[in-house]
Amino acid sequence: MAASDNRTIDVLCTLALRSVLLEIADAFTRSKGLTFTARYQSSNALMQQITEGARADVAVITDLSIAALISRGDIIAGSRRDLAASVTGLAVKRGAPRPDISSVAALRHTLLAARAVAFSQTGASGIHFAEVIKQLGIADQIRAKARIQDGLTAELAARGEVEIAVQQVSELMQVDGIDVVGPLPAEVQKAAVFSAGIFTSAKDPTAAAEFIAWLASPQTGAIIKSKGLEPLHP
Repeated sequence: MAASDNRTIDVLCTLALRSVLLEIADAFTRSKGLTFTARYQSSNALMQQITEGARADVAVITDLSIAALISRGDIIAGSRRDLAASVTGLAVKRGAPRPDISSVAALRHTLLAARAVAFSQTGASGIHFAEVIKQLGIADQIRAKARIQDGLTAELAARGEVEIAVQQVSELMQVDGIDVVGPLPAEVQKAAVFSAGIFTSAKDPTAAAEFIAWLASPQTGAIIKSKGLEPLHP
């Protein structure tokens, strides 16, 4: 890689924080004289790529994935910063009636009544939702009418291809043409924590550390909150 690339930070980032990174890009460059390029996919998909040899300067993925990469020697242990927590929610096409998900019983009824439901295949929310429908005893019925894929599931709701899209609330909010109904009931909710870390192979660990510090700064905390996540730093 050419020396001129040393001030560009390569990032592997979960879809849940895509909107945050897009929002901070200009201010980060103006303040630090650094730029970053990011590849966005689910944390599990990124972990598979890393296992197969993919590398960058910074990873922004689930805390469990960062911990696994530290234990494998792929991420510098002292570089980890927990950034944000996210919950799983439901969305419908903009203007469509908002179904009742105020209780576990109401959620179960809503899911069974829906014509089609979308959830992610490898994302943390999709894996959790698969457990939820199993817990509710409706896994077979929901899977029979489900669209299971990676990417932003709310795009299917916006196009009217499904009545309900399930994903991290921060991911649902990235799609135009939908309304976020709300989070899953507390009894079947599971918050995901997203963390950042520097690869041991990073070409410029100092620049990577500056990027993570910016992600963990108060000004970014306000952006994180506006994107449907809960900041985990002061």
